[in-house]
Amino acid sequence: MKSVRMMAAVLAMFSLLAAGCASSRSGEVYTRDQARQSMSVYYGTVLTVKNVQIEGTKSPAGTLMGGAAGAVAGNAVGGGSGRAIATVVGGIAGALAGGAIEEGVTRKAGLEITVELDNGQIMAIVQEADDQYVVGDRVRILRSNDGTTRVRQ
Repeated sequence: MKSVRMMAAVLAMFSLLAAGCASSRSGEVYTRDQARQSMSVYYGTVLTVKNVQIEGTKSPAGTLMGGAAGAVAGNAVGGGSGRAIATVVGGIAGALAGGAIEEGVTRKAGLEITVELDNGQIMAIVQEADDQYVVGDRVRILRSNDGTTRVRQ
C-alpha cells in the first residue's frame, strides 16, 4: 500500500513538472528572444477556422521519470529473487507510461486559421486556441525574424 501511495505521489509530481515545462503555442506568448524585436505585420480576413490538436512534448524526461518511478514501485512490490525482475518490469512499464503521460499532459487544443491577406496571398497558421476567430474577422498576422507566425485580432 505504501508503494502505491509513493507511485501516485511521484506521478502527480511528474504531471505538474511536465505541464510546467511545456512551451506555449499561444498567439499571446512570446519567447525571450522575440521581445524587443521587430516583426512583419500583415492584414487579412479569416477564411476558415478548424479545431485541431497540438501534440504534446515528447522528451526523455518523461520516459526517465516514469522509468524511475516504475522501478521504485516494482522494487517495493517484488520480494526475494523476484524483486530484481519486478524492478526491471516496473522500470520498463514506468518508462512507457511516463512518456505517454508527458505527451498527454502537454497536449493542447489548437486552431488552424486560414487567412486571405490583403495582397491576395492565403496563409494557414496553427496556434493554441486561446482566442476565438470566426470567418470574416479582420486580423493581423505577425511574423518574427525566426519565422514564428501568429494571428492576432
